[in-house]
Amino acid sequence: MIRVSVIYPNNPGSTFDMDYYLTKHMPMVGARLKPALKAMTVDNGISGALPGSGAPYRVITTLSFESVETFQAAFIPYAAEIQGDIPNFTNIAPTVQISEVKI
Repeated sequence: MIRVSVIYPNNPGSTFDMDYYLTKHMPMVGARLKPALKAMTVDNGISGALPGSGAPYRVITTLSFESVETFQAAFIPYAAEIQGDIPNFTNIAPTVQISEVKI
């Protein structure tokens, strides 16, 4: 199992429309990547480790797939559409990491 993490840093002056993300973008992503997509989470950052500190990341989204190849086969045909929708909800350039799930 692999996990694709899409990480949006909490940069000063950044904007993020969570309503659009949850009601438009993520349903579109889910529809395009099925049936390869096994699970999806969206975490909204609320705090850092120390009391009163800001969250280092605005949003962290994870997408689970059986393998890197399965992810790529599902994502590549829709990459332009999915990535092209980003300006509709944020001015943050996300970082993407693919990880092998161990536990």
